[in-house]
Amino acid sequence: MTRPKSADAEPPAAAELQLLLRMLDDAFRGPSWHGPALRGSLRGLTSGQAVARPQSGRHNIWEQMLHAAYWKYTVHRRLRGEQRGSFPLAGSNWFERADASDASGWRRELALLDSMHEQLRTAVAALPEERLREPIGRSGKLNHEQLIRGIALHDIYHAGQIQLLKRLLAPR
Repeated sequence: MTRPKSADAEPPAAAELQLLLRMLDDAFRGPSWHGPALRGSLRGLTSGQAVARPQSGRHNIWEQMLHAAYWKYTVHRRLRGEQRGSFPLAGSNWFERADASDASGWRRELALLDSMHEQLRTAVAALPEERLREPIGRSGKLNHEQLIRGIALHDIYHAGQIQLLKRLLAPR
């Protein structure tokens, strides 16, 4: 699914929800003033580049990407009040990837990232405005609006990490 070209193309929703949707989309696909958004930071990478590690024990680009996909899923799940266990990959949070020859796996998991973004976006668009300030979780420290802003910022954070990894790992 592609992002609408203008805010007028969005389904009717509260102005704050529209702003949150734009934040999610800008952090994921751009445009952004600071450099590539998350999806742009992954553009053109091969599976070999995606699994290169800056040093032993450090996460690679592919793992960063899957981590971002997992947390999009987690926020989507929390917004919808769903239980854990429906992420398409076994495990949680960090998913080890080391096979440089797995080009089809790289493309498949990039598509998973896109799918998780669209599912998150759909959940945000469907959220009733009055639930934005509703506390979530047992602690009640965060509300829905903070969670949505947080996942947009999470995308930007990992886009920056990926850009740094690309520089670190580039041939000199």
